[in-house]
Amino acid sequence: MSAFPAPSCGCINVFWDDGMLSHDTGSGVFDSGVKPTFLDVLEKHPENSERVKNMVSILKRGPISPYISWHSGRSAVLPELLSFHTQEYVNKLVEADRDGGKEICTGTFLNPGSWDAALLAAGTTLSAMKHILHGHGKIAYALVRPPGHHAQPTQADGYCFLNNPGLAVKLALDSGCSKVAVVDIDVHYGNGTAEGFYRSSDALTISLHMNHGSWGPSHPQNGTVVELGEDKGFGYNLNIPLPNGTGNKGYEHAMIQLVVPAIEKFRPDMIVLVIGQDSSAFDPNGRQCLTMDGYREIGRIIRGLTDKYCDGRLLIVQEGGYHVTYSAYCLHATLEGVLNLPLPLLSDPIAYYPEDEAFAVKVIESIKRYHRETVPFLKEP
Repeated sequence: MSAFPAPSCGCINVFWDDGMLSHDTGSGVFDSGVKPTFLDVLEKHPENSERVKNMVSILKRGPISPYISWHSGRSAVLPELLSFHTQEYVNKLVEADRDGGKEICTGTFLNPGSWDAALLAAGTTLSAMKHILHGHGKIAYALVRPPGHHAQPTQADGYCFLNNPGLAVKLALDSGCSKVAVVDIDVHYGNGTAEGFYRSSDALTISLHMNHGSWGPSHPQNGTVVELGEDKGFGYNLNIPLPNGTGNKGYEHAMIQLVVPAIEKFRPDMIVLVIGQDSSAFDPNGRQCLTMDGYREIGRIIRGLTDKYCDGRLLIVQEGGYHVTYSAYCLHATLEGVLNLPLPLLSDPIAYYPEDEAFAVKVIESIKRYHRETVPFLKEP
C-alpha cells in the first residue's frame, strides 16, 4: 500500500461525461423492445438516460454538492479492453456498431451511439481508478452508463457490453495493488465480474443479490453459494443470494456477518464498491426492499472497511437503478454513508417500506456456516 502517493482531497471525486447519454436503448414493453400495436403507451427501456440525468443533477444541486468534486471522463482505447475481454468479443461489438447496431442479447441493444457510450463508460471508470492510484484522491465514483458488471470476457449480458468494474480491478492489479476486493450490491448477480476473476486469488468478488438464478444463455451463472471460484480462485468468489424482499436490516446483517469478516481476512489494498439502486423497495427491476437508510448504512460500513484496510482508497462504480427519481435519492444516501456524515442530508420522499428480516437472517446465517466450512481463507482456525 505504501507504493502509492498520499492523496490530498477528502471529497468524493465524481467522473462523468455527457457523451454517455448517447446510448439510446429504445422503448417497448419494459426491456424487450417489443412494440405491440394494441398498446397506446410504450415505456422507455429501463436503462435509459433519464435515470442517470437525475443522478448527475442530484449530486450537482442536492445538499451533498459541497462534498463533490467533478472530473471529466474519456473514451477507452481498444487495447485497454483486452485486459478483461477477448479480442474476438471486442471485434464483434465493433462490427455490430459498424453495421448500425443490433440486439446483442435479450434486452441488450447496441444502437447507433451505444458503442461510443460504452467506450466512454469504460474509459471514465479507468480514469476514476487512475485518479486513486496516482494519489490525487482517496474516493472516486465512476458515474457511468451503459452498465458493465454482467459483461463477461466473451459476451454481453444484462444491458452490459464492457465490464467497467472488471477493467478497473485489472488496472489496479497491474499497477501495484496485490489484492482488490469487489463488493457488488446491485440487485442482480455481478456474474461478469466474477467470471473475469473466477480463477484468481488476487481479487475477492462479493455479490449481494436477489435469488434470481440464471436467465438464459447470456447469463449462465446462477449466483448460488456453491459458485466459489476455481483453481487458485476457489473461495474468492462469494455469492450472497438474499431472499426476495430483504430490506435494510437484512442487508445490514449480511454486510456485518458476511462481507466484513471476508474483507478482514482478505485485507485488500483497494475496495471497489459496485452500486445499483435496483435493490430499492420501489425499483421496477428488483424485488428487494432497501430504502435510503439501508443504502446509507451500506456506504458507512464500506467506508469503515476502506479506512481500516485500504488507507481509505475506494472506487465506486455505477450499475443498475431504474426508478428514475428514487434511484437518485438512494445514490445520494449511499454517498452520504461513504462520507460518514453524522446526520442525513436528505430526507426520504417515499419513506418506510415494511420488511420482515427474520427469514433473511436465517438465510444469511446458513451462508455464513457454509462459508466457514468450505472457503479455506474463512475457515475458523
